[in-house]
Amino acid sequence: MGVAGCGKTTVGEALAATLGVPFADADDFHSAAARASMAAGIPLTDADRWPWLERLVAWLDEHQSGSVLACSALRRTYRDRLRTASAPVVFAELDVAPAVLRERMAQRVGHYMPVALLESQLATLEPLAADEGVRLDGTLPVPDLVTAILEAD
Repeated sequence: MGVAGCGKTTVGEALAATLGVPFADADDFHSAAARASMAAGIPLTDADRWPWLERLVAWLDEHQSGSVLACSALRRTYRDRLRTASAPVVFAELDVAPAVLRERMAQRVGHYMPVALLESQLATLEPLAADEGVRLDGTLPVPDLVTAILEAD
C-alpha cells in the first residue's frame, strides 16, 4: 500500500511471483468515471472509493487461498474495509520521499494518474499504525522489499 509512485505494482508483482499466487492492481478496479476524474486532476472522494473498495474485497474473497493486491489503501477506514475479506489481509506500506515519488511519476508512461494528484494523496495518507502491518523504505531494491514483507508476515 501507499501513494502513487511508491512501487506497489512492481513490488506486488514480485511478491506474488515469489509466493506463486494471483496478483491484482487495484487501479484496474476503478470505474471509467473515476479514472477520467483522476486523469483530469480531480481527486477521488470517499463516495468514489467505497464502490471500488467493495470490488477489491470481492476480488480478495475470490482468492482466499492467497493473493497479492497492490492498493493505495490510504486511510485506515479503507484498510478496515479491505480487512473484512474472508481471508486475512496483511498490509505492507512502501514509504518514499515526495521528491522521489514526483520523479517516478513523471517518468511513467501511459498511466492516468497525473503528478498533480500526488499532493492530495499525501494529504489523505494515514500511514500504517504499528498494529496494521509493516512500513518499509520503498527505495530499497525490490528483492529486499519482498524479503522484508515475507519476514514481517
